[in-house]
Amino acid sequence: MPPGAVLWTRTAPEGDVGRVLPDGCMDLLLLRGELVVAGPDTRAHLVAGAPGERIIGLRFAPGTGPSVLGVPADELRDLRLPLARVWPEPAARRLAERVAEAERPSRALARGAAWAAGRTTADPLPGAVLRLLRAGAPVAGVAHEVGLSERQLRRRCHAAFGYGAKTLARVLRMRRALALAGEGLPPVRIAALAGYADQAHLSREIRALAGTSLRALLAERGGPGTRRGPETWGERGVWDGWDALGEPNR
Repeated sequence: MPPGAVLWTRTAPEGDVGRVLPDGCMDLLLLRGELVVAGPDTRAHLVAGAPGERIIGLRFAPGTGPSVLGVPADELRDLRLPLARVWPEPAARRLAERVAEAERPSRALARGAAWAAGRTTADPLPGAVLRLLRAGAPVAGVAHEVGLSERQLRRRCHAAFGYGAKTLARVLRMRRALALAGEGLPPVRIAALAGYADQAHLSREIRALAGTSLRALLAERGGPGTRRGPETWGERGVWDGWDALGEPNR
């Protein structure tokens, strides 16, 4: 399996609408028998499914999807496209056939992605940018550390993550805020620890990226302190009902 990738599955309960939040990741999905690529999101993406409908996905770590899928992330931003529109049609068809015939489709999905990842050389820049932004470095400081101008950094980030370093920093800060909210901290404390100017700034940013308020997000997830899965409030944006499969990372 590509380094840092996570297999997950979701079975839709009756009347469910899942909210997938921006996280800098891309996914390869098995959805209604079709392989679909989910590009990086700049806003919340609502997912509705028929009761009992099952989705299997392979989520690529931030910045790694383009090396597997062979297309810059910004070309897929906020899109959901059939794999056959991203890969050459014969390659997409072969993987779809293998997944359809497999006893464990998730394994076939991971092996196909691992094969694609093995044909390219991973770019170390996205990992360096992520580490610096998560540590709180400003965009100008990140550019200096990786030896690029801010314009060059923006172009490279668009290709790797789907958007520039400033937007990525906002997304990562939101993920930190949600992790703190999951621990039951009050909003004023969350704002201070996550790096917002104040509670009002936190509220504006959550609404802009998540499409709703922090209070509403907490209500959707069962209230402060609720942790229904290993990544409910984690960096990869796997929400309630989206559970890790526990497949071996190989």
